[in-house]
Amino acid sequence: MLEVSNLTKEYTTPRGPLTILSGITFSLSRGDAISIMGPSGSGKSTLLYILGTLESPTSGSVTLDGQNPFQLDEKELAIFRNKAIGFVFQEHCLLPQCSVLENVLIPTLVAGSDDQPIQRARSLLEQVGLLDRLDHRPAELSGGERQRVALARALIRNPLLLLCDEPTGNLDHQSAEMVASLLVELHQRQQTILIVVTHNPALAGRFPIRFQLVAGQIPPHNRVS
Repeated sequence: MLEVSNLTKEYTTPRGPLTILSGITFSLSRGDAISIMGPSGSGKSTLLYILGTLESPTSGSVTLDGQNPFQLDEKELAIFRNKAIGFVFQEHCLLPQCSVLENVLIPTLVAGSDDQPIQRARSLLEQVGLLDRLDHRPAELSGGERQRVALARALIRNPLLLLCDEPTGNLDHQSAEMVASLLVELHQRQQTILIVVTHNPALAGRFPIRFQLVAGQIPPHNRVS
């Protein structure tokens, strides 16, 4: 369960507080999938970074699986994030010196996992259609293939929460459609909580719950499910 209650984010500026998010409240259960749309500057990425514990809120609370991650110390928070949250960004963020398989395994190396991560990595890469590219470097892949590697990496530790920030934003139409279909398919298999931030109405429309973020808020009438 993800519970977000009265979430607010402000930044201090010479002219006074700048409010980016105000009073964001919603809850999601395992298996839920939502998209968040809104114009540039509406706070979509800021909300995603807070949910991913990369930024802290000014006020309000975020609870994931009964745990408020912002009450943890820095080391505990890093462990929590590595285990419970997966990320797919607009840029694939793969390490160029590592192979496809090594890139997918990186979160398990950080965690010191010993629960057969190579077998799971190979299974995920098979699901995204890249089992024959295990030893390739990112420079040898297309943009769509790199993003599919990033998706496999995000799921390697079976996270409860999967966050995607414009996952198809840098892709051509065909690659974007493939990545979008894989997101839906893998979400159905993994039963994560999936949150996708996008400007793409076609991608947003693939998910049963859709939020429209307006001036840092989610008005009740802008939730479609």
